[in-house]
Amino acid sequence: MSTPTLEIKLQGRAYSVACPPEEREALLEAAALLDAKMADIAEKTKSGGERLAVMAALNLAHELTSLKKSPAAPLDTAAAKRRIQAMEARLETALAQQDDLF
Repeated sequence: MSTPTLEIKLQGRAYSVACPPEEREALLEAAALLDAKMADIAEKTKSGGERLAVMAALNLAHELTSLKKSPAAPLDTAAAKRRIQAMEARLETALAQQDDLF
């Protein structure tokens, strides 16, 4: 059985891409990101065609590698616990007021 195709548009041109149904939304999102990046670069550089596609690919690859290299922000578990406790206290207060209504 062959993989179904999905039509995406980049800079007004339609492309038919093989895409399993479960990856459809992710591919559409990726195509929208690429199209927006290409439009931004085209506006700034007046580039088009293959040069524009290469510049967009390099920009996106650079962003991806930068994200992979940057350490993830450490999670402050103590602060998270305090916030959760504060939210629980507010919820309990709100629910207690609701009990008085009935």
